[in-house]
Amino acid sequence: MENIRNIVPDRTTHTLHLVVEEKTTRLDKYIANHYPLMLSRTQVQGLIIKGYVTVTGKSAKPSLRLKHGDEISIVIPPSPPLIPEPEDIPLSIVYEDDDLMVINKPPGLITHPASGHPSHTLVNAILAHCPHLSIDEPSVRPGIVHRLDKDTSGLIVAVKNNKARLSLVQQFNSRAVFKQYLVLVKGQLIPPQGTIDLPIGRDAIHRKKMSIVFGGRQAYTHYRVISYYGDYTLVEATLETGRTHQIRVHFAALGYPVAGDATYGIKTPFLTRQFVHSHSLGFLLPSSGEYREFHAELAPDLKEAIEYLSSSH
Repeated sequence: MENIRNIVPDRTTHTLHLVVEEKTTRLDKYIANHYPLMLSRTQVQGLIIKGYVTVTGKSAKPSLRLKHGDEISIVIPPSPPLIPEPEDIPLSIVYEDDDLMVINKPPGLITHPASGHPSHTLVNAILAHCPHLSIDEPSVRPGIVHRLDKDTSGLIVAVKNNKARLSLVQQFNSRAVFKQYLVLVKGQLIPPQGTIDLPIGRDAIHRKKMSIVFGGRQAYTHYRVISYYGDYTLVEATLETGRTHQIRVHFAALGYPVAGDATYGIKTPFLTRQFVHSHSLGFLLPSSGEYREFHAELAPDLKEAIEYLSSSH
């Protein structure tokens, strides 16, 4: 039997370890139940068949019945590099020059390729629109200097060359970029204006989620109430920082979860996705140093949600 270390070099792998403490069950089911957000049962079976899983130092079959005290080692091999291809995906371009584009991203469009989503992303659309990008950066996300969640609509900037990339990255890192969102939350938000100052980090249990974590990264969200609609509040949120899922995590922590957000907020009958829209984006143009601010109206589905609430109250 070939040693697992000869299959995939240690320096390019991620290894998980489990000790069986429950009643006897199948190997593939046991692993899948312990890592439901990381591995599907089909993926687990593939790893076992390829020899990436050992039980007490020996390879096994997916159907192996485990015993109390069995030690399981799971080697997660590195994902192959993703090289995005141009795709003819329509873009709503708010502004464009030789350095960059400001795009009004529709909901449902992922920013760049990732595991499980190798194509049909904003990057694929950008490559089709700008086939001669000159950027020395990882090929998986050419032109991308910040991100919007898949189900967040609105403004995002994409760069075309190294000069623009350096300028925008520096502006984002120094918190010089103006980022404002329109957000609908559940409940009548009080006080009507304030700042949420709570650190954000990776959730200790659900690793694909973020949460308020003592010792996490500083995160600041300034907000102002625009309108109350019964038990909902339309809020203007300005981000001083740009942490992953910041708006959704911050308002959930306040007790005013984002409407339509199945992960941190609440489902609503009049929304099919989270009500978060990148409304305004402002920065210095790399070519001239001129400050420009761009705006995008609410996406059609979010407009319909507001109209529904307006007619109901």
